[in-house]
Amino acid sequence: MKIYGLIGNPLTHSFSQKYFTEKFKKESIAGCQYVNFEIKDLDKEIRQLKNDRDLCGLNVTIPYKFRIMAFLDEISPECREINACNCINILDGRWKGFNTDVTGFEKSFAPYLQPHHAKALVLGTGGSSKAVVYVLQKLGIGFLLVSRNKEAVPGVIHYDDIDAALLQEFTIVINTTPAGMYPNLDGYPKLPYEAVSAKNYFFDLVYNPPRTVFLSRAEAMGALVKNGEQMLVIQAEESWKIWSG
Repeated sequence: MKIYGLIGNPLTHSFSQKYFTEKFKKESIAGCQYVNFEIKDLDKEIRQLKNDRDLCGLNVTIPYKFRIMAFLDEISPECREINACNCINILDGRWKGFNTDVTGFEKSFAPYLQPHHAKALVLGTGGSSKAVVYVLQKLGIGFLLVSRNKEAVPGVIHYDDIDAALLQEFTIVINTTPAGMYPNLDGYPKLPYEAVSAKNYFFDLVYNPPRTVFLSRAEAMGALVKNGEQMLVIQAEESWKIWSG
């Protein structure tokens, strides 16, 4: 049996296991199983997984997209540049890291861009935000990172710095944090939503629930909104291409 899976913590929000289980059945892919590995102690549990000879590939989600890099034998150029990994191919005991978030985000995000979508606020500074920034730079879209940390860092602002004028200038707002993700459905990034307009494009990497408070409040003000479900599907299929060769 070839084992594929997802590592992260928590995994209660994840659709990956359901998606791949249905994919294997629908496409008559025999001898494969997809398992959730909810990792609490990365150092200890990754070493255990490295001894599993049936393990052929892994997806990586929060909070391990950066920390997992230390355990890889090889890293793709794109993964190295982003400094985050969300897909691991395992062949002959060697773990090679990739980043399929890049393709997933670009293909789901870019088709909805309008000429006035020239600057973006990227909420969060974790592994997913690195893939988002990589795509924004590729598309020539200016950006600022937004963090809860109040330490002054070039190119990074605090949520308290976001006002109506900034939302008019930075018409794209991308949430890369787990705020509002199941089961914490009431969570949302603290923004002046009353200043949102039809010129804004709100993209949420969260896909469970389909409409977070972040998206619902923006949509109520007329903004274009999109969740991360299509991104999930695209990056999952990219992962399968890597695993299946």
